Amino acid sequence: MSAGGEHLKDEGTRRQVVLAGGIAGLISRFCIAPLDVAKIRLQLQIHSLSDPASHAHVTGPVYKGTVSTIKTIIREEGITGLWKGNIPAELMYVCYGAIQFTTYRSTTQLLAQLDRFRAPPPVESFISGALAGGVATASTYPLDLLRTRFAAQGSGEHRIYGSLLSSVRDIARHEGGRGFFRGCNAAVGQIVPYMGLFFATYETLRPVFASVSHSDVLPLPAGAGDAAAGMFASVLAKTGVFPLDLVRKRLQVQGPTRVLYVHRNIPEYRGVFRTVALIYKTHGVRGLYRGLTVSLFKAAPASAVTMWTYERALKLLQDYEVGVGIE
Repeated sequence: MSAGGEHLKDEGTRRQVVLAGGIAGLISRFCIAPLDVAKIRLQLQIHSLSDPASHAHVTGPVYKGTVSTIKTIIREEGITGLWKGNIPAELMYVCYGAIQFTTYRSTTQLLAQLDRFRAPPPVESFISGALAGGVATASTYPLDLLRTRFAAQGSGEHRIYGSLLSSVRDIARHEGGRGFFRGCNAAVGQIVPYMGLFFATYETLRPVFASVSHSDVLPLPAGAGDAAAGMFASVLAKTGVFPLDLVRKRLQVQGPTRVLYVHRNIPEYRGVFRTVALIYKTHGVRGLYRGLTVSLFKAAPASAVTMWTYERALKLLQDYEVGVGIE
């Protein structure tokens, strides 16, 4: 997408953007679900891997690395364990994608109307991306919390929630409406700079990769430039705000079910700053980046798939509506 006012027609109609965003979220989520489950398990693991004494009496699995975590989940919970929480996650990604791209498009168009008072394109992209991420995250947060709790629970007799409906009823009954928004402050605090950096970087790199992919020096498949720009933008942005993502996951599993997940020794955390301080005090800076490797493994392909699918879906919808005469 372009921040330039002269290219607004290429952004598509609101209907096209909503559909393309939803399709991009749906496909992206299914592809990266196993990495997402592995990331959540590693983020919730508090014992030190370098100190065997710290997990000598831990009840539950001890995960060591991305591949090892995936293998352990398959061995102990079956292949379906890698898609735990996929139903609320799919709902979240579809809604998130539709809201995110719609908000981004609308904000970009509003900023373009400032004429001579307009900010530079990277700044416009940062503002539009930050607002889009904040609105989409707050709107879909309960689904994000449910996704985390399903991914964190065990199988068989160790399951906490039997279904999506029962989980909603249980949280509402025992934790109230606020229970669905545990860690929301950390989520919004993370996603605003993340999406701002992501879209600013994406919009800057996209034309560069596009020119390379169309050159004779390094010809690439159609859409490869969008995917590459999305991947690089995601890695940069994710690394910068990762501690808040970890804090969000720790806060999401607080409440009466805290000691019932796969990791039974999750401490009680209260508030974003207190959680950051406690993690730093007990595990240092490395503790704030636990699960970063798998997060980058997940974020890079997820963003590449999302942006490639979005751009392709939007183009197909535009061509289809032009062909059938829809205005």
